[in-house]
Amino acid sequence: MENLSTKKYMNFKEIAAYSLGLFGFQAIVGLLNSYQAEFDASILGADIAVVGILILVAKIVSAVADPVVGNLVDKSKSKLGKFKSMIIYSIIPLLIMSAVVFIDVPFKSNSMATYVWIFVTYLIWSIAMTMGDVPSQGIAAALTPNPTERTNVVSISNTFKQVGFSACVVIVPIVCLIIPNGSKVFVKKGETDVPMIASEYFWVAVLTAVLGCVLFALIPLINKERVVTQSNEKVTAKDMVMALKDNKPFMLVIVSYFLGFGRQMAMGIQVQAANVLLGSQNLVAVLGIVTAVGSMISMAICPLLIKKLDEKKAYILLSVYGFAASIFSFVIGHFWFQSPQNMVLTILFYASLFLIGLQFGAVTLMPMIMTADCVDYYEYKTGKRMEGAAYSILTLTIKVCLALGTALGLVFVQVSGYGNTLADITAGVSGAAFTTKTKDIVFFAYTAMPGILALLSIVPMIKYDIVGEKKNEITKALAEKRG
Repeated sequence: MENLSTKKYMNFKEIAAYSLGLFGFQAIVGLLNSYQAEFDASILGADIAVVGILILVAKIVSAVADPVVGNLVDKSKSKLGKFKSMIIYSIIPLLIMSAVVFIDVPFKSNSMATYVWIFVTYLIWSIAMTMGDVPSQGIAAALTPNPTERTNVVSISNTFKQVGFSACVVIVPIVCLIIPNGSKVFVKKGETDVPMIASEYFWVAVLTAVLGCVLFALIPLINKERVVTQSNEKVTAKDMVMALKDNKPFMLVIVSYFLGFGRQMAMGIQVQAANVLLGSQNLVAVLGIVTAVGSMISMAICPLLIKKLDEKKAYILLSVYGFAASIFSFVIGHFWFQSPQNMVLTILFYASLFLIGLQFGAVTLMPMIMTADCVDYYEYKTGKRMEGAAYSILTLTIKVCLALGTALGLVFVQVSGYGNTLADITAGVSGAAFTTKTKDIVFFAYTAMPGILALLSIVPMIKYDIVGEKKNEITKALAEKRG
């Protein structure tokens, strides 16, 4: 057992390739998550709350692709590797559809046609994303048979993944500076923010898609699949449900993720929050970077927490902390909105956003580690290894929760009066400004609501038991079986 937990299988080049690949992939996902709703509302003239609902429905409809992709991965006998071959197939569709979503269509005056276009293009993009998401997540369980090394690799790669998810906040201002007659990147006191123009959205999408797909291609080009089994049996949706039912620890992970879906709300409304709280959507980088730094630190210390405690206790600790930090941030924000010139409150406001970021190892890293452990548990219990099925369920859960969080967040934004006030500000109406009430509602959706749901997600984790001696026993038994 000691030799198994100390032997290193992956070199620096492989770890870097996997990390940069996830960075590139998540840069594309983060762009659509942060900017699609704002593009649809400001350029295509769609109702922002309706867009949130369309995104949610498209995610649910596209869920049929997850078990299909999981099946293809599990049955694949490609010489490239069962995960790597599917990643390669996903790159071209993902590249094309990421740009198509941000096309300024000529029929936008027809609201019904616009909503159909938004739904269909996002649905196709979601399917293309699934083709890359399932294998890129699932390959984590096949990169190394060493669970300790796997935890460290997942920690490093998910740090890059989190940074990639926020990369759009840096790419957008760069494109705004390049495009002629573009929007203002920084808004001086007394000036009205100039919304992004259609060409800026499109070229941001093109630049992000090209860069993201090039980096994503590094995974199949450089990484090796070391823990691989093929299955000739077709796994149906019913089989996946049964596998989930028979894998109680994995079911607990999935239920916990669903209960904590609100942690995805902040990213879904980050652009709108920047508009309301800071006065410009181009200052979204300020919100994103402050929280992302805390998130990176969280994922860096997660392996240490796991080693000191275990996966279960680390998850519970981070979730309780996330609740406390989110409530604290909301309270500070409430008072800061009333006295924005108060330097102490200003410092506390940004510090609280950093503190919120320290919880995100629980939602971005821990489910990946736990799912890999649950795959081992299922093989130990049944003799079958179903990475494709397990990770298709996990990625489906992540996508639906992201869409749920975005939809709920956009409903809060709509209820706050954001759309009407933004229209008045853009039109130059005298005295138009976001009220303290609007700021409170948006910031509640950005901080407090995610914290409350993070606390709720602890309930299933109380019974999770693939930790300590039981995890070591499973790892040892599988190592002996594989020789």
